[in-house]
Amino acid sequence: MRSAGIVGLGKALPAKVLTNFDLEQMVDTSDEWIFERTGIRQRRVSSENETSASLGAAACKEALAHANVAPEDVDLIICATTSPDMLFPSTACLIQQSLGCWSAAAFDVAAACSGFVYALTIASQFVSSGAYSRVLVVGVDVLTKFTDFTDRGTCILFGDGAGAAVVAPVEEGKGVLGFDMGSDGGGARLLEIPAGGGRHPATLDTVNQRQHFIRMEGREVFKFAVKIMGESAQRALDRCGLSSRDVDWLIPHQANTRIIDSAMRHLDIPVEKVYVNVERYGNTSAGSIPIALHEAYHEGKLRDDDCIVIVGFGAGLTWASCVLVWSLAPLHTSEPSAPATACRME
Repeated sequence: MRSAGIVGLGKALPAKVLTNFDLEQMVDTSDEWIFERTGIRQRRVSSENETSASLGAAACKEALAHANVAPEDVDLIICATTSPDMLFPSTACLIQQSLGCWSAAAFDVAAACSGFVYALTIASQFVSSGAYSRVLVVGVDVLTKFTDFTDRGTCILFGDGAGAAVVAPVEEGKGVLGFDMGSDGGGARLLEIPAGGGRHPATLDTVNQRQHFIRMEGREVFKFAVKIMGESAQRALDRCGLSSRDVDWLIPHQANTRIIDSAMRHLDIPVEKVYVNVERYGNTSAGSIPIALHEAYHEGKLRDDDCIVIVGFGAGLTWASCVLVWSLAPLHTSEPSAPATACRME
């Protein structure tokens, strides 16, 4: 089994900024109220022409350039999103077409805000087994397109954005060391978009009842999140034979500073080892962790051999965490990937 790790990073964010002061003009809220409860000051909002596929492709393009990998050398694309351009085809296939990764297989993962960690874990298994050598993982969501801006409980939370990573063989002992994933479908109704699928297809009634927007039981989701973030990260560390004292950086899902603080206390990790950018972007769902990884790296915070824990939670209810030893240097190998089965339709 080969070691698999991240060898390139990219991100993409819409240009439009929506501040808490802007929201004051839209719903009964205030900058102080929002910031005290969430830690958010502003978020990015996608334009009419910006979608999960377009933002995802932009983030992937940067990640490929960073890793010095040509699009035609990508073996697999995994896109984590819960706001796809359409029910089908997959957003991963649309990204493949945009980038010209004609040798790649492609599929989506729907695990909400945990999606990037799910996708990274899946990618690492393909690379470790030798089935593939270059996997493009992207986490992207445009949840403001599904946000009810008359509901002050949810409209203050979400922003849009994409982050991407190239996963490839790395030196033994580097990259992904271990993970923890889980779900509790009993909490599925706590965070959902009720209509638009097979259970409640779009009708005039579902539109009038605003069932195509995010609905959330905020208190219950909060209680779940503050419990599971620390527990999942601890299980991932335990499986690697590590403790919180070995952690150089905790990079959590950027949903809410109070939830992040709870995870930090559970793991007994000091604040200077926790990366937080929720103030600038809000909750970007599957884009949250890879955007934070990208920014932490480019700010010079992530160094070779650092032990990094990433952890997220989301609708489903889902959770996932992963332990990595940081090194962006790919392992140069002549071993070929498995024969590609994807083909291009002319």
